[in-house]
Amino acid sequence: MMERKAEILAPAGGEQAAYHALSTGADAVYLGLSRFSARAGAENFDMAALGRVLRFAHILGAKVYVALNTLIKDEELGDFFDAALEVWNAGADAILLQDIFLGRELHRRYPAMNLHLSTQAGCCNEMGARLAKEFGFSRVVIARETPMSEIRRIASVVETEVFVQGALCASFSGQCYLSSFIGNNSGNRGRCKQPCRKKYCIDRAGFEHPAYALSPADLSLGGRVEELLSAGVFSLKIEGRMRRDEYTAAAVKYYRAILDGQPAKEAYSHLMRAYNRGDYSEGLAFGQEKNFLSRDVQGHIGEEIGRVSLRHGMPFCRTSYRAERGDGFKILRDKKEVGGATLQSAGEGGFFLSSGEKLMAGDEVRLTTCVKSNAEALRPVKLRKVDVTLQFLTGEKPRATCEGFIYEGETPLEAAQRAPLSAEDLTACFQRTDGLPIEVHTIVETDGVFLPRSALNAFRRGFYAALSDVLAPARAPFTPVARNVSLTIERGTMSAVIGEGNADILIYKPDDFGKLSRPEHAGEVYLYLPPLFTSEDEERIAEKLNLFDGVYADGFFGIALAKKYHIPLFAGTGFNLTNVYAVAGIREYAKYFALSKELTVREQNALSAEGAFSLSGGDIKVMDLGFCPFGATCKTCDKKKFYRLTDEEGRVFPLRRYRTSGMVCRFELYNCAVLAETEGYASRLYDNSALPLRTGNVTKGHAERSLL
Repeated sequence: MMERKAEILAPAGGEQAAYHALSTGADAVYLGLSRFSARAGAENFDMAALGRVLRFAHILGAKVYVALNTLIKDEELGDFFDAALEVWNAGADAILLQDIFLGRELHRRYPAMNLHLSTQAGCCNEMGARLAKEFGFSRVVIARETPMSEIRRIASVVETEVFVQGALCASFSGQCYLSSFIGNNSGNRGRCKQPCRKKYCIDRAGFEHPAYALSPADLSLGGRVEELLSAGVFSLKIEGRMRRDEYTAAAVKYYRAILDGQPAKEAYSHLMRAYNRGDYSEGLAFGQEKNFLSRDVQGHIGEEIGRVSLRHGMPFCRTSYRAERGDGFKILRDKKEVGGATLQSAGEGGFFLSSGEKLMAGDEVRLTTCVKSNAEALRPVKLRKVDVTLQFLTGEKPRATCEGFIYEGETPLEAAQRAPLSAEDLTACFQRTDGLPIEVHTIVETDGVFLPRSALNAFRRGFYAALSDVLAPARAPFTPVARNVSLTIERGTMSAVIGEGNADILIYKPDDFGKLSRPEHAGEVYLYLPPLFTSEDEERIAEKLNLFDGVYADGFFGIALAKKYHIPLFAGTGFNLTNVYAVAGIREYAKYFALSKELTVREQNALSAEGAFSLSGGDIKVMDLGFCPFGATCKTCDKKKFYRLTDEEGRVFPLRRYRTSGMVCRFELYNCAVLAETEGYASRLYDNSALPLRTGNVTKGHAERSLL
């Protein structure tokens, strides 16, 4: 058994999912309200449901973290602060946020409020972790692309949470705008439509045919848990608020077995059958694997259990697995999906399959719905054991006692004329715990009293309702604190360009950060820094920073880096500044700052204080990829700077390659249409990074179209 205590943190898309996760061994669950949750499509919670889950969790000694981790606009600030205070006063153990400046404001108002920084904030290095801690966050959820070397550094600064299971995003967390710009459904607002899961082709040999070119396989780090704990990681996070309860429960049991030092092979099978995209990947923390992307199959592929053969002219699965009615199967041929299948009938050494598709010998049979595994996954294993002493004596009021709490009825009991209450009757009644996650051992003292069944049940319900308040006591509420922030709006007169072009400020975006030099430019020159930025990246550029007038950073780590090297900061669009607290906050640290590119011109105008810029034309970066879309096939790579990624509708998205530390390649994806020039109060920012591959299509973006 591993010595260091760790937390298994499970997703809860709805109330029943929370109960299943907690009763199968989770130490904590995270969930969202109906507003301000990065999973707006999940069932989510109102305050009544949240209260019930909080009671359930706290009785078990578990915790509940509430996600308010979308980007908040000015008109939503009042509701946001009200929601944060309400969920905290209800008993939430932490509040999960994307906006570091709103976190700082909550910390100023309520210093004892426990705040966790969402992975959407993109914390990927020690500088970011230190800033988050300074702003009042007690924990950071590390960006999924963060390498182990950085995870160790972050864990030495602040309590650390790492994803170990579930879906991976194609883009660096918080920096994906593809769904936003092609469909007006923003991932930063909880409404991502996952266009990364669609088919694309790329103009490189071997990648010309449509495939799931941006779709990562699911993450599974069960075999790496010990390394993560040794690095200082505290919380092992399971992704999946949009997935079925069976998946959540199976994942919890798998990691529970690992942490408890128990055999986990069977639990792993149950997990694969519950949900498995792409036969799992170890992600990017340990270096990119060849199977990071699930290029051939989209969605759940389950666990391989056998191969098809033909028996009496019928498709037969040779396997030791004993199929039953209700099981479901997916058939793969040459790694590609053929179709689904069900059990036809049992046979010696396997079973016959029924499918609407013509199955062939050698086809791979994958178990995607397993009745037995689902039932096992949902079987509860974690209840709080309590002793309940029941005293039902003639002439005395009925009494129930548990852990020092005494509950009495109002009326003394009378002796029964017939059919007295027995100890067995009382025990059977109190085994019904009214939804409390407790295992009751009763100690009964009775002498033949009479009590109607309805009165006995009412007494039991009253006792358990009162006991729940004792086992999960309410928190002393905070009183509301208000603190207004205002901005002086100014019309900007400057211009800046990313890539190349004439402007007051040139933001130099190198193709190779190992070959830095200051380009010729009459005005200020700022060095562009991507959102995924490691200590190794910093070491590579540190000696060259004096060549530039400052840095343009697309991640909040830029605040700490600029301060460390005593250079000006241009906070990029990647800061996702969407409200007055964020703008007022960044102005304390940055000379210039770019407003969120997901705001309308009207919304940007309301935030256009001194130093403000808005993306006003040119290319629109919609993804930062921390992985190689070509499977890290470096030996056969053509090493082009630009590629064309084309979707099934014929839209072309420029894909740009660049290098950071060492030989590591990273990629940026740009929108299929360039941004039409817009004019507001803020100074103008243009992006010409993908200039050679512009398609000629034009969009107004979000200039006039507000996100929900």
